[in-house]
Amino acid sequence: MKKWQQTNNFSENLYKIQGVILFLLLLGIAILVFVQVILRYVLHHPLMGIEELLLFPTIWLFMLGSANASLERTQIKAQVIDMFLKSPIGIKISRIIMGVISLIINCWLTYWAYKYFLYCIRVHKLSATLYIPLIYAESAVFLGFFLMCIYIFVETIDYIIKPLSEFELKSNK
Repeated sequence: MKKWQQTNNFSENLYKIQGVILFLLLLGIAILVFVQVILRYVLHHPLMGIEELLLFPTIWLFMLGSANASLERTQIKAQVIDMFLKSPIGIKISRIIMGVISLIINCWLTYWAYKYFLYCIRVHKLSATLYIPLIYAESAVFLGFFLMCIYIFVETIDYIIKPLSEFELKSNK
């Protein structure tokens, strides 16, 4: 039981850290856009490279936001089968199958994101205007898929060990 509490504390801390990072990324994007609007439309002197600079926090925000949705289990799901299944055991089996399929697909995507990450390290591409290494943005793809893979794995394990009583349809209540 103590080990489960440590794991739960770790996931809560990870959730808080992700939330802070997402907030800072969102704040950074808002500040960059605000500065660009002021420079372009008020002062009539646009700063070259802000659009390019926006690429980095935007990609990180997208990938960490996707991972955060997997952690919160609020990602978009099409659980149409649940409408047709009436028994909790049927719902549990369908969720386990859904979790396993999602995990397989995500592991496959994580593998290719890792290969792409290695390619980016090898090629060492730079941004066009500011010459910032693009690995700073492209590494978000691998990290995002890796985190989603972990969260989907935990969700699938939860589906396997969760008691049947928790799989009642909400529409039946």
